[in-house]
Amino acid sequence: MSSNREFGILVAVDGSPESHAALRFAAQEATLRRRPVTVMHVVSPIVVTWPIEPVVTDFYQWQEDNAADVLRRSQETLQSFGDTELDVRIEVRHDGIVTELSNASRDADMMVIGSRGLGPVGGVALGSVSRAMLHHAECPVVVVKEGAVRATDRKLPVLLGIDGSPASEAATAFAFEEASRRGVDLIALHAWSDVAVFPIVGMSWQQREDEGHEILGERLAGRQEAYPDVRVVRRIVCDKAARWLIDEAKQAQLVVVGSRGRGGIPAMLLGSISAAVAECATTPVAVVRDGRHRA
Repeated sequence: MSSNREFGILVAVDGSPESHAALRFAAQEATLRRRPVTVMHVVSPIVVTWPIEPVVTDFYQWQEDNAADVLRRSQETLQSFGDTELDVRIEVRHDGIVTELSNASRDADMMVIGSRGLGPVGGVALGSVSRAMLHHAECPVVVVKEGAVRATDRKLPVLLGIDGSPASEAATAFAFEEASRRGVDLIALHAWSDVAVFPIVGMSWQQREDEGHEILGERLAGRQEAYPDVRVVRRIVCDKAARWLIDEAKQAQLVVVGSRGRGGIPAMLLGSISAAVAECATTPVAVVRDGRHRA
């Protein structure tokens, strides 16, 4: 493990219920990995074009007071986790949120972030910051919704979406590691079609199923030997991959997807399937960009 990854499990907090759910996931992950948790809150600068110095000064003070309150409540959430040996570090940054989190992600094993924060559009399923991190973070990103981390879920499997592209290799490695750490099964799911058109005249489902098993065999080759403790359950489905992953996520403790795959524009950093799953799944979703996972 590279010594410069000083942040360990990096969790971004803003005081929202989602960020407290992210804290609980980060504490669980740090315990499994025996790594520190870095709690980061970013105070964004404000830009004004007219002389209202008293108002600006008051707002600056409110931001600092709010940062202190957010971090205090974050520490209380981590203390309630019950692991007295948890190494917790606190970071306050003053710059653009996306810029600071992106820079910090270079020195983190993983970033954990709430699905949405306290921004002006609170009703959106995936906030602007969490969406930006899926594109720009230099490490795997786990998106967590409020109420997504429950003690009763610890025996549920890890769910991996495999699309057959090389981009899913990093996600596969990550999923095996997570299943091994948790001591649970790994469900490897492959959807042979992104279009719900089954059945089509002249189409052989047996042939498609055989092709799917071949793809899974190729992508899982070597991983099962490296992780003999992980029982792998292979699933071949004929439908839109995102729909199956979102549905299967209800019976999983973590969903792992790659950053892009079949379909879409190769130059795009985030595929439509991973975006849809991160947006809609109620289970924590790890999005692993190709080349961003380092064992």
